[in-house]
Amino acid sequence: MDILQDLGGGFLLGALAWFVVRCILTGFFTVDQSERAVKVRLGRAVRLAGEPTTREGPVSEGLARTDEERYVYPQLEVIQPGGPYFKWPWEKVIKVSVSTQTLSMAYDPESPDANEGGTVLDAVTKDQLNTGLTGQLRYRISEQNLYAYLFAVKNPIAHAMGYFISILRERIASFEAPPPPAQEGTLEAVEASVVSGVSINDLRKNLRDLNEHMDRECRGSLSRYGLVLDASLITGIDPPAEVESALAAINTAHNHVSSDISLAQAAADQKIVQSRRAVEIETLKAHAEVEPLNALAEQLTVLKSSGPGALQAYLRNTRLGLFSKASQVVLGVKP
Repeated sequence: MDILQDLGGGFLLGALAWFVVRCILTGFFTVDQSERAVKVRLGRAVRLAGEPTTREGPVSEGLARTDEERYVYPQLEVIQPGGPYFKWPWEKVIKVSVSTQTLSMAYDPESPDANEGGTVLDAVTKDQLNTGLTGQLRYRISEQNLYAYLFAVKNPIAHAMGYFISILRERIASFEAPPPPAQEGTLEAVEASVVSGVSINDLRKNLRDLNEHMDRECRGSLSRYGLVLDASLITGIDPPAEVESALAAINTAHNHVSSDISLAQAAADQKIVQSRRAVEIETLKAHAEVEPLNALAEQLTVLKSSGPGALQAYLRNTRLGLFSKASQVVLGVKP
């Protein structure tokens, strides 16, 4: 009897120790600053009170109206950084990192050897040239739609990369640079006529617009996959090897034409400035010659108004002054 009591007491103590270790000591957890966590209770993720969905709020703003019904997920109760927190044995904690990460835009999570080892992405331009694109993509996991990232999509990174690449290739295939508002005969008009139809040159000149377009079009990734594509940075657009020399010749000719036009415009502007200065100088000379005559006319008018003999006296004094300066005088004899 005493042995049974001892065994029963030992069993209770063992069960109590197991419960303390299993449920209490291992039930505490913490969440780092760059992490977010959610609880799964008996196979079901813990929702917010009232069980709102991603259709309410800013999560669905990047979706088209036709996709709003398709991508509707419940909003989960997100555990913020800190702790310690406690979980029961029938609860499971899933942690994810929400820090911004960078990937090559040619990276394929399901086939790392694709796209030349994830370094160059192929795309076809509007003029049927197979180009190679290089660049980076920054993304982060959003705590506003963790259900889509953790439970709705099997491989969200692969889906987000496919979504991004499909939009990028569609944009490359239909891209046309807006025609510049240039008058006929100007440098801009000649440049537009030289490079018209060369879509690779248009893409290279408008990389900033292309990156901004990708940022706008990829806002739907938050509602679809729970990922926020922070920025896309396309750094290089390389033509195929068989047309690279021809494209280089076109760019060289364009640079020569632009240089010749710039020199011609500079020479014309210089001549215009010189002509304006010559006109100003001649105008000043004419004013300098006319000014003494105007002053003399004013003086003669004042002398004439001062008396009937004043003008004759002025003429006589002027003749005497001339006679005093002359070395010879020729007098005419009246018939």
